[in-house]
Amino acid sequence: MPAPKPPEPAAAAHAALPDPLPYGPPKIVLAPLPFGETDLAELEPLPPPIGDLWDRIVRGYAIPDLDGPLVEKWERYYAERPDYVARMVERSRRYLYHIVREIEARNMPLEIALLPMIESAFNPTALSVSRASGIWQFIPSTGQHFGLKQNWWFDSRRDVLAATSSALDYLQKLHEQFNDWQLALAAYNWGEGNVARAIARNQAKGLPTDFSSLTKVPVETQNYVPKLQAVKNIVADPLRYNLSLGELPDAPFFAVVHTTKRMDVKLAAELAELPQDEFVALNPQHNRPVIFGADEYTILLPIDNAELFAAKLDLMDQPLVSWQAYRLKQGETLQQVAAKYGMSVETLKSVNGIGPRANVPVGHTLLVPAQRPSAESAASLANAVFTTVPSGRTFYYTVRRGESLPTIATRYGVSAQDIRRWNNLTQNTVAIGKRLRIVSDVVPVAKTRKVRPAATTRSTGARGTHRASGD
Repeated sequence: MPAPKPPEPAAAAHAALPDPLPYGPPKIVLAPLPFGETDLAELEPLPPPIGDLWDRIVRGYAIPDLDGPLVEKWERYYAERPDYVARMVERSRRYLYHIVREIEARNMPLEIALLPMIESAFNPTALSVSRASGIWQFIPSTGQHFGLKQNWWFDSRRDVLAATSSALDYLQKLHEQFNDWQLALAAYNWGEGNVARAIARNQAKGLPTDFSSLTKVPVETQNYVPKLQAVKNIVADPLRYNLSLGELPDAPFFAVVHTTKRMDVKLAAELAELPQDEFVALNPQHNRPVIFGADEYTILLPIDNAELFAAKLDLMDQPLVSWQAYRLKQGETLQQVAAKYGMSVETLKSVNGIGPRANVPVGHTLLVPAQRPSAESAASLANAVFTTVPSGRTFYYTVRRGESLPTIATRYGVSAQDIRRWNNLTQNTVAIGKRLRIVSDVVPVAKTRKVRPAATTRSTGARGTHRASGD
């Protein structure tokens, strides 16, 4: 891949000036920009490429190697599934360069860049049974603890930049606690509280406290580090396993565009001249067909498309949102709303995150298409309050010390506003011991999911001990 030319740092669109002419050309006057400078998309500069990324990762291996039957088991697993490996590697090409740079900047072992192969097979929309999400597989509470916002509009656990930063923060914290990368990885999967207790049990018996010596470890965690070791071995010498990873240029795959403009996902993909599925693969954090719900947005695009997108976006002075808010009326059904706006009931439910058994109450705000992009449509979204619609299963939860409605809501996959409405509350603070009624289609993973700053009190890792659907 030829070295990309770094883009101009200025955010404004520029007209290209012609070469000087011998007879003195007419003065070129640029028309005033039809938008404010604060609306301009900003394109981050790109570093120059320097070789092959697989080699760079292997040179940066720093975690002691494991061997044994579990490593051999996972080597065979991948070697017998070349198509699966090929899909995983193909997805990884979008993200690996960024992850490697972030790991190197923290002076961490580079095999950590391969960890999403274990967590999610680099599937950015992977979701486990414990509701862990994204390539790094954060459960809701751990994601929230590490600054990954999750609301009706977007889920930052699927944001490649934000989730990578938070995952590395978490892994560094675990390494500082255990001073051992294998134990840190086990804690990322199983929870630092569990690993700390396993270490204490061995210490009490005078036994070694390395990862391989721990006892009462869940099967998934027993396999977790060996699985990463198998992937390390394959990346270092794929031919030994009759696998081909292909060349991976040590160059950025994407550039980052910053903008304050809200827009349809479909329109954003069109402006970038990308298929929508490719746009979503780089920007999977958006829950709805509209990029909305924040003051500023980061949009990842292939380098060849990023400058084009930024230039087009800077020149757009018309509305970019073609969805609007609609409140369900008394006696109105979803079928009637769907027919009114020319969509199927299935699409209406999918767009709004409504489950198949959900009972949508009167007055609930729905996202529906408008006839065309308009300022009124965007304003209706900004002024509306969108909430999740649970599928009808009722839980009763007793509030514990240090908890608030937002933390409880995250655990059940609902909003704090939902819980306030169900329990006639006016604020997010709630008394210890109060029994709350919660209606949700999500079964909490464990009662100990709450994240506390004191690491040794945690009993679950970034994603718990459940596998994600990452194929």
